[in-house]
Amino acid sequence: MMSDEKKAVVLVSGGLDSATVLAMAKDAGFRCYALSFDYGQRHRFELEAAQRVCEALGVERHVTLELDLRAFGGSALTADIDVPKDRTDDAMADGIPITYVPARNTVFLSLALGWAETLGATDLFIGVNAVDYSGYPDCRPEFIAAFEDLANLATKAGVEGHAKFDIHTPLIDLTKAEIIRRGIALGVDYGLTHSCYDPDETGAPCGHCDSCQLRAKGFLDAGFDDPAS
Repeated sequence: MMSDEKKAVVLVSGGLDSATVLAMAKDAGFRCYALSFDYGQRHRFELEAAQRVCEALGVERHVTLELDLRAFGGSALTADIDVPKDRTDDAMADGIPITYVPARNTVFLSLALGWAETLGATDLFIGVNAVDYSGYPDCRPEFIAAFEDLANLATKAGVEGHAKFDIHTPLIDLTKAEIIRRGIALGVDYGLTHSCYDPDETGAPCGHCDSCQLRAKGFLDAGFDDPAS
């Protein structure tokens, strides 16, 4: 267990993966500072979920930054583009999906890095995953390694040698079922989370988008019922 003074900035979207990562960072002994983004996504339900998760897991502080990525568009999550539904496993595994938001993780990690440096923290946690057909280029180990190099080149702390930044991606090689089992073992209440790309006006998941399908398969494979369904 690490010292209580060890701080980390954790990206928390309100989804299943980021809730698990936050629980893992807490379990590792970090004092967690949670960062969420109101970036012009299709709905606010995930931000409400992020708030619930942070309250339940007990963070030091939770900041939600406002960005307007709808100004750029280019994604089904930030533009008037239909969210794909009922895609097969093969289709989800083929190419980069239209739900990819251009440069999103690069932007998010850059802002997390800025907050970490002001906090005197050198550890950042993000729930990227390179398994289960994510298809996103900014969820790959190569991207994380490159960003970690950038973090240590582009900051005062890194250049002066006071600290070395580490980007933690504890889920990157796990299946959704493995993630769920890990989170349940840590006491994560997945009923607080939200994963759907295209919920109805009440926040009920569509059950048909890629994210809903991967979540459902994950709970099925893990042998648990989804408390949010």
